[in-house]
Amino acid sequence: MRHVAVIGSGPAGYYTAEACQKVFGDQVRVDILDRMPVPFGLIRTGVAPDHQSIKGVSRRYEAVALTDNVRFVGNVTLGKDVSLDELRDLYDAVVLATGAPHDRKLEIPGAELPGVTGSAAFVGWYNGHPDHANLNPPLEGPAVVIGNGNVALDVARVLAKAEDELEASDIVLHALDSLHGSKVHSITLLGRRGPHQIAMTPKELGELGELAHATPVVDPADFPPVEDDSALDPGQRKAIGHLRHYAQGMPDKPIRIVFDFFAMPVAIEGDGKVERVIVERTALDRDGNAHGTGETYAIPASLVVSCIGYRTPPIEGVPYDDKAGRFANVDGRVLPGLYAVGWARRGPTGTIGTNRPDGFAIAEKIAEDIADGSDKAGRPGLDSLLEARGVELVTFRDWQKIDAAEIAAARIGAPREKFVSVDAMMGARNS
Repeated sequence: MRHVAVIGSGPAGYYTAEACQKVFGDQVRVDILDRMPVPFGLIRTGVAPDHQSIKGVSRRYEAVALTDNVRFVGNVTLGKDVSLDELRDLYDAVVLATGAPHDRKLEIPGAELPGVTGSAAFVGWYNGHPDHANLNPPLEGPAVVIGNGNVALDVARVLAKAEDELEASDIVLHALDSLHGSKVHSITLLGRRGPHQIAMTPKELGELGELAHATPVVDPADFPPVEDDSALDPGQRKAIGHLRHYAQGMPDKPIRIVFDFFAMPVAIEGDGKVERVIVERTALDRDGNAHGTGETYAIPASLVVSCIGYRTPPIEGVPYDDKAGRFANVDGRVLPGLYAVGWARRGPTGTIGTNRPDGFAIAEKIAEDIADGSDKAGRPGLDSLLEARGVELVTFRDWQKIDAAEIAAARIGAPREKFVSVDAMMGARNS
């Protein structure tokens, strides 16, 4: 028998568990640990609340979780309830699937002013993550979103949507109420480079043109000649097609979503809170890198959301690549018996589906490294240790009680109303 512990219950964690089942069959026991009492990681708290179809992948993870040789172990914090060394003693393999939940720092003057937040915190706020439920962002006037990826689009779209456009989403009530009273009238998306260098996908870009109360604004002068679009891959061409369409002029609506390309934030200013973003105009060199031109201007802002990437939090004793913001590894191997998968292995790149082949690759490496089973304690050893420490672990069956309670509490038209505190989750689990 092989005993595998996976730290993190997001897509990378469940795909790894599924892969271990395929590779080892009945000769494996996988425990998926998470500090939250609820599973699925970024499917629950990262995917935009109005993208319910994407969240449907959790049904696949549920099928894995309900098998006899995979177990969800929620409400267990690594480093507090159990140490990494203890897990490595108990299990043949420990897989770090912790994702990249921390914002990459916006390292410009004024980044610490009230009203400046990272996308992990902002997205966590409207998705009901207990760590960020009390964010209370200022929604009083113009907003600036820094970044040219899909997360920046999600933030802009959620800020711009009317209340009825969010009815069928699982946005949490505190965020819905705040957005209903929002006075945000303009949202500026800052990108250091140009339209051809965006990391936005066609579906997300296309949605901006369908908003009831907001219209996208693009400067035609920012585009290269249309013939240059032929060098792009089909997805990029479709995305650029949306931008070129918006540049032709869209119906006037109360909220403007302005794409400000070739624009690099260099400072944030304000008297005790954010009031403006100082931006330097950029130009691209032959290699496509952006360089400041020396020309600067100010954009008024009461809210700044930085969507410039994420980092995996370090774990004491685990080699770490500070530049890449992930665990140092060679093809997923970190130390003997210790592996990393998903964003914790490769950094915050790829889609949810990218984690599936990643998980299978790690399972195969575990098979290479652990040819036979062992006499390690595995699951019973973990249970004894947690019981001795008074840790109240949450199983997948417990999660189903929390799930049912959230569904029962949903407002009309919504799929659920999430609990936004661990205490509330545990209360539903024990009811």
